[in-house]
Amino acid sequence: MKRDEDSFAEFVASRGTALLRTAYLTCGSRDEAEDVLQTALERAYRSWARIESGADPEPYVRRIVVNTAISRARRRAILRILPTATPPDRPAYDGAPSLELRDELMRALRALTPKQRAVLVLRYFEDLTEAQTAEALGVTVGTVKSQASRALARLRTLIEPHGTDLREVSHGAGA
Repeated sequence: MKRDEDSFAEFVASRGTALLRTAYLTCGSRDEAEDVLQTALERAYRSWARIESGADPEPYVRRIVVNTAISRARRRAILRILPTATPPDRPAYDGAPSLELRDELMRALRALTPKQRAVLVLRYFEDLTEAQTAEALGVTVGTVKSQASRALARLRTLIEPHGTDLREVSHGAGA
């Protein structure tokens, strides 16, 4: 049992920050991301001997993180707990990535469905292939493609009317 605890602790120490980033981008809130990651790690720990005995445990744990974030978002929607903060006035975009741009992107990501947000986070922030994203979410590659297409179209309607060209936003939206 000590060996399992050691290998789990090593995994969390080496990949915890990346998993927190995935949780943050999927949830849109640092506090929520920490809760999601804690829940996911607890679930992973309970099955660690089985998870670790196979190949790389990160994809499995990442899937737990994303599924936990989606489940929590669905519960919030059922409970009708909605964020009520209004966005601040936006300064003119000067062509350089900024905190305001990142903030705008995070607000737009939160406006997507949990599944669409998960697809975009895994595909474009975690740089997973369509097949890896499909595997992580337990869906088909076609579903990943259609969800990504719909999500990007929705992001364009949310961001571009405000003068921000989505092509200007790259991998700089990390936690």
